[in-house]
Amino acid sequence: MDFPSHVQLIDVGPRDGLQNEKTMVPAATKIELVQRLQSAGLTEIEVTSFVSPKWVPQMADNVEVMAGITRQPGVHYSVLTPNLQGYEAAVKTRPDEIVVFGAASEAFSQKNINCSIAESMERFAPVVQAALAAGIAVRGAISCAVGCPYEGDVAPERVALVARLMREMGVQRVDVADTIGVGTPLKVQRALGAALPHYAIDQVSGHFHDTYGMALANTLAALQLGVWNFQSSVAGLGGCPYARGATGNVATEDVVYMLHGMGISTGIDLDRLIDAGQFISAALGRKPHSRVSHALQAKRTG
Repeated sequence: MDFPSHVQLIDVGPRDGLQNEKTMVPAATKIELVQRLQSAGLTEIEVTSFVSPKWVPQMADNVEVMAGITRQPGVHYSVLTPNLQGYEAAVKTRPDEIVVFGAASEAFSQKNINCSIAESMERFAPVVQAALAAGIAVRGAISCAVGCPYEGDVAPERVALVARLMREMGVQRVDVADTIGVGTPLKVQRALGAALPHYAIDQVSGHFHDTYGMALANTLAALQLGVWNFQSSVAGLGGCPYARGATGNVATEDVVYMLHGMGISTGIDLDRLIDAGQFISAALGRKPHSRVSHALQAKRTG
């Protein structure tokens, strides 16, 4: 079977991974995490979000974090901007890419951002237009692309609808996200396949959570389709506050170990990546949610 020879990873740990932490993480710690990730070879990092501090207090230091990172040539820094107000604050911090999001589940859209899918698209259309006019790249995240905590299975046709709407408004690439981690390989392939009539394979990425331990299997299933862009989170940080029991994103360490074992390049130094995961996990007072990190750490100390 032919697999991509190279995979591009976006580490979403600093944003998606930390946003739901109850204990406030200092800006200096977030900045240090970004520094460590780029030192490990990550060339795309989702740094923060520009949302109301009322809803996501953990990201209230977004301007400070963006100002504090030492930018490296060739590294792209993205931020989440759900509305025009957020975009106008974000653009002052010079992001390389902004991320907008829409759910493939109507119920999830209502619970998550208090509006319908159609309304969510209307809300971020001016954000997309403003970013493109300013020469800033735009990525769209399609959440709950496989399953929803309120509706159950999500039909691929819903993913196709959101992908089409995003394409029509100018979104340049999309993430197909199994937000609550219920996906299995064939379901994930169908969800990704639903986006492909609207986006080229180079413009579609997989974003898998590991609630049921399926994230690596789903990554392999996506690779079989030719997908070579993925989001992951160092130390497996993250979760979904609207889905009981939903655990974090697939750990970047685990994805890199699998890819390197398959002969697929990532440009990432696994040892440095593990150090980054150990750093942020220690700051949070727990161990990394990465089996590869645990295994290789045991070899280091054993």
